[in-house]
Amino acid sequence: MGSTNKKTTGGLTLAVLAALFVMLTLVVGLVFRGARVDLTQNRQYTLNEGSKSILKQIDEPLNLFYFFTQKSTGDLPQYQAYATRVRELLEEMASHSNGKIKLTVIDPQPFSEEEDRATEYGLQQVPLAAGDSMFFGLFGSNSTDGKEKIAFFQVEKEAFLEYDLIKLVQALAISEKPAVGIMSSLPMSGGFDPATRQMGEPWVVYQQLSERFDLRPVAVDAKTIEPAIRVLLLVHPKELSEDTQFAVDQFVLRGGRLVVFVDPNASQDQAGADPNNPSAAMFANKSSDLPKLFKAWGVQYDPTQMIADRLLGLPVQVDPNRAPVKHPGILGLLAKNMNQSDVISADLETINLDGVGHFKLAPAADAKAKAMLTLEPLLQSSNEASLVATEKVKFLADPSELLNDFTPSNENYVIAGRLKGKLNSAFPERSSEAGYLALSKEDGNVLLIGDTDLLTNRTWVQVQAFLGQQIANAFANNGDFVVNAVDNLIGDNALISIRSRSKLRTSFTRVDEMRSRADDQFRATEQQLQAELKETERKLTDLQQAKGQESQMIISPEQQAELLSFQKKKIDIRKQLRDVRHSLDQDIEKLGAKIKFFGTGLMPLAVIAFAAWYFRRRATRRRDIIQANVAAGAAR
Repeated sequence: MGSTNKKTTGGLTLAVLAALFVMLTLVVGLVFRGARVDLTQNRQYTLNEGSKSILKQIDEPLNLFYFFTQKSTGDLPQYQAYATRVRELLEEMASHSNGKIKLTVIDPQPFSEEEDRATEYGLQQVPLAAGDSMFFGLFGSNSTDGKEKIAFFQVEKEAFLEYDLIKLVQALAISEKPAVGIMSSLPMSGGFDPATRQMGEPWVVYQQLSERFDLRPVAVDAKTIEPAIRVLLLVHPKELSEDTQFAVDQFVLRGGRLVVFVDPNASQDQAGADPNNPSAAMFANKSSDLPKLFKAWGVQYDPTQMIADRLLGLPVQVDPNRAPVKHPGILGLLAKNMNQSDVISADLETINLDGVGHFKLAPAADAKAKAMLTLEPLLQSSNEASLVATEKVKFLADPSELLNDFTPSNENYVIAGRLKGKLNSAFPERSSEAGYLALSKEDGNVLLIGDTDLLTNRTWVQVQAFLGQQIANAFANNGDFVVNAVDNLIGDNALISIRSRSKLRTSFTRVDEMRSRADDQFRATEQQLQAELKETERKLTDLQQAKGQESQMIISPEQQAELLSFQKKKIDIRKQLRDVRHSLDQDIEKLGAKIKFFGTGLMPLAVIAFAAWYFRRRATRRRDIIQANVAAGAAR
């Protein structure tokens, strides 16, 4: 009877413990929802200090509506996981906003009001298999009429998720369009075209900037930069006056953001344009430079040199009667030539340029001076590039001549870069003027771009008239690059500090090393096969030529023996290839099994072992207590 009661009591105890465990799990899930300990290498899941600073500065209520179609994405684990990541980050942002951000999570079911609402907000509906579709976007509004959205969260842009969300929030918190100045010696805003004797349309990139920002023209002879301007675009600066250069110098040192477009040979420069003397424009100087400012800021740039890249050169039609030829001075950059860790250039695919200069830091006088400045590349040439004289390219009838005796320097030239650090004034002689700064108040942030032609329509966009409107169809990402640059610099230091984090999908270094070793073995064996194949083909050809013409269609015993020998060798070597690949797969599978065991199996086993030890220890102690009590009773 006593044994039965003990078993019943033990069973009830286990049932109560199980119920308490379930209840505790539910309570913890509700109370600590969204809370987590970030043990990742670069604290990928923790808000940046810059983000927290921006969120604390919000002074008006903001509404964020997060749409994710849960049901139809059940068999898409990558979206399910990313959707959870987005929701948790939004929740954390709301928790740091002092109650200013109100987050609403919506699961828009098909044919529902929520689905109509997502469409009304301009979010992207993506079709899935079996007629399903999904929404995965964010819409935000402020207390006035400000609206911002992320039409669809791309999994590939997860490294920039925090930046995109904070940028959206900051855009809602700013009531007016930020002021952006533009000082240009090129006809970006349209105006009279002496070549066509007509008024020209504004360049598409100028129109895009005007739509997003309060774009304010700044005269090329300006002596001051108005304080409201937060970013200044300096396009093709040619022989600027001392006063204008001083105004730019002090603007940057006060904390203004600067984007400089210089060019060894700007195609849209109208210098020397004379309808009565067409050749005058050919001999005119169409280069631009900021030698005094660049020298003070530790930057080297030479407008008499141009990059020639035989790998990235684009084909051009120089003669209608000939096939297009590669022009190594007209470049088509690909994603691998762009910095994928900077939000300005990440996820862009193509940027086209024409007549490109390059930048590098000047040798520093000492280690302290060297530590003050950094030049982070945004756009680079390939290592199949070299430098050529600008004048040589200008007067070259056939651009393919640049490839004659071409010797690459094996250097990736910086075409566009982000200059950061403490900047010195280029005008120490004007130190007595009111408000003069000899050193930047904070780290400067200047973007240097060695081409102006990337701004022109012809390099990246085709404009067509349609029903009285101008329709722009982009074939490159030049416009995205420029808008991204201004968009990034328009934020304060907190936003700029976020930019990109390291890629969230961390590679498995041990697996990568194993795969690299096996690939080397595989490649070496494959090369051996190709070498033996060529050698056997050579022997067969020699045997064929040694025979007379009348019997070339007949396979000789020697040829047949060579063929049989080669086939046997080919079978043996292919078996080696399979063995190498199989060995690689086995090693990786063994490593994966170990990781799974330690990651998913060892912890439950440890918990079970601890529970068994604990209950056994408890039962032993209980038995000892009973025995002690019995002994004590017997003694009495």
